[in-house]
Amino acid sequence: MAEMGSKGVTAGKIASNVQKKLTRAQEKVLQKLGKADETKDEQFEQCVQNFSRQLTEGTRLQKDLRTYLASVKAMHEASKKLNECLQEVYEPDWPGRDEANKIAENNDLLWVDYHQKLVDQALLTMDTYLGQFPDIKSRIAKRGRKLVDYDSARHHYESLQTAKKKDEAKIAKAEEELIKAQKVFEEMNVDLQEELPSLWNSRVGFYVNTFQSIAGLEENFHKEMSKLNQNLNDVLVSLEKQHGSNTFTIKAQPSDNAPAKGNKSPSPPPDGSPAATPEIRVNHEPEPAAAATPGASLPKSPSQPAEASEVTCGTHPAAGAQEPGETAASEAASSSLPAVVVETFSAAVNGTVEGGSGAGRLDLPPGFMFKVQAQHDYTATDTDELQLKAGDVVLVIPFQNPEEQDEGWLMGVKESDWNLHKELEKCRGVFPENFTARVQ
Repeated sequence: MAEMGSKGVTAGKIASNVQKKLTRAQEKVLQKLGKADETKDEQFEQCVQNFSRQLTEGTRLQKDLRTYLASVKAMHEASKKLNECLQEVYEPDWPGRDEANKIAENNDLLWVDYHQKLVDQALLTMDTYLGQFPDIKSRIAKRGRKLVDYDSARHHYESLQTAKKKDEAKIAKAEEELIKAQKVFEEMNVDLQEELPSLWNSRVGFYVNTFQSIAGLEENFHKEMSKLNQNLNDVLVSLEKQHGSNTFTIKAQPSDNAPAKGNKSPSPPPDGSPAATPEIRVNHEPEPAAAATPGASLPKSPSQPAEASEVTCGTHPAAGAQEPGETAASEAASSSLPAVVVETFSAAVNGTVEGGSGAGRLDLPPGFMFKVQAQHDYTATDTDELQLKAGDVVLVIPFQNPEEQDEGWLMGVKESDWNLHKELEKCRGVFPENFTARVQ
């Protein structure tokens, strides 16, 4: 009990909270059965509906904006790879090489600047806009609970007044509790009645500013990119004018039994002739000379069938080469895919492995799903909520009753509390998902 008291939790407070939940549950049952009237505020309910719609729209906009930013980054990487290819094929003695390299550098800088401005002027503004919703949502839920408390106190007071045997002491106490419950409810109600319409009206200006910023940034980006592309086109036109008239004779490789045909262009050889297909040797048995030289050929993998063909095109793998399959995926990704795709693929593979190994660890709470880290401080407004400081790590677990989970809220236990107590009943609580970011 001393330990509970040191954290500001007493047995009396726990009992009071349990009694409150029980009283609220009873009151809701009576209201649903029509045995108790319920205080209604249609104007406030409309404000709550608008709030929910506004939150849904904002969350979708945030998701789509992040997708757009990921696409910009992927296009940047693809453009970078394309320019690197141009630099590699552009021979040193060709005119305009330095100009082409400079254009590629400016192209890269332009993509970086565009992405950063989108983050600063759109995404961060979006995050700030949505950051106010979790607090208001929790206050709406709390107002609902206080309204039930007010109705319950009112019904209790009325039942004592209409009883055949009146107990003035009980009536006085019930009246005092009613006044207190009404005051708490009305204070919260008045604040929300002012804030919700104001928040709803603010959406117009926010959407206008957000999409104006995106449209303006995209317009400037394409203007600058258009200039770079025009400059690159001019460089390539100049190269074509100086080298386009040159004739490069392509000679066919003569076969061993066919004489050379002078300078005339040979007609296409029939399919299967040496000039029509590359030189491919199919060896079903190792050559004697290769077998006699140590290290001249590699042993076959145990997984390969003995009758598999060996196809060579004039080159042999190095003696220290890795087995096929060990690096195929990584080489393919690094050579042909944008870096952002490779990073995503690698993170997905690593995350699967790590998540698979961590989910069964004995030092994690039952039902552990993943970890999140608080990005902002969050002050708990009810006893079933977690108090968070920026940087706190929370172990997310499922709700015991999924129907109790509100949209945008998660159930979890702070990692520090779990490591100290290992007891879910003492440590778990709900918290707004928007205040955190997933880390595992």
